[in-house]
Amino acid sequence: MKASVIISTYNSPAWLEKVLWGYQCQTTPDFEIVMADDGSGAETKALIERFQAESPFDIRHVRHKDDGFRKWEIVNKAIEAAQGDYLIFTDGDCIPHRDLVAIHLARATPGRYLSGAYCRLPMAASRAIGREDIMTGRAFSLRWLAAHGYGPTVKWLKIAVAGTPFEGVFNRITPAKKTFNGNNSSCFRDDALRVNGFDTRIRYGGGDREFGYRLEHAGITPLLIRYSAPCLHLDHARGYKSTEVRDRNLQLIAESRAARRTRTEFGIVTHS
Repeated sequence: MKASVIISTYNSPAWLEKVLWGYQCQTTPDFEIVMADDGSGAETKALIERFQAESPFDIRHVRHKDDGFRKWEIVNKAIEAAQGDYLIFTDGDCIPHRDLVAIHLARATPGRYLSGAYCRLPMAASRAIGREDIMTGRAFSLRWLAAHGYGPTVKWLKIAVAGTPFEGVFNRITPAKKTFNGNNSSCFRDDALRVNGFDTRIRYGGGDREFGYRLEHAGITPLLIRYSAPCLHLDHARGYKSTEVRDRNLQLIAESRAARRTRTEFGIVTHS
């Protein structure tokens, strides 16, 4: 089975470059990348073209014009363009653990979606990570992270436990909610199409969770892999956050859950 890794991005080529380095050192070759580009400029286009030329995997660039936050519209287009049977969703500011794709493929189970996790880095560590740190795996060393500003925290366990016999125990006992997280979650492409993709009415905040709830209403239940294949979330400003937009998103999500909705009319296929 082959995976399509759908990476959403918007005008952040310096961070995207680090993310793509992370996919160049994955332990499995069984994947392609589909860039879901929410209207980035020429610098991002040139970066993607360079990686298309030098990477051992296929990279598809799906883009629409810049017209505000329309992430879920372009992610839906990426789902349509994907050639893999299995979809891994992440963002252009999340450096993957070298086993991330292999773990998602190995744990893929009919009737389930996988819920992963990330470690949010401070700006100092985000800036310090270079190509060799990623290629050698040094960036996932707790010693290296501590030396670059990411001090001891309980979230270190996501990194410390990954790849050890203890990951299964931590995945079972974690109190974390089983939600679909757009930075590190996956499902079968047929299931994503079954629920008609992401609801494009939802702007920043919650669109991924709402997608997961509809999967669950359709009988696709979550399986946690928080401690199996983490990613490192690079720091950045969030000028697009809005209380008004957040409240509207919460209303839409609540309506979807109350109705136990399985499909959205504002997804891949839209209805007038």
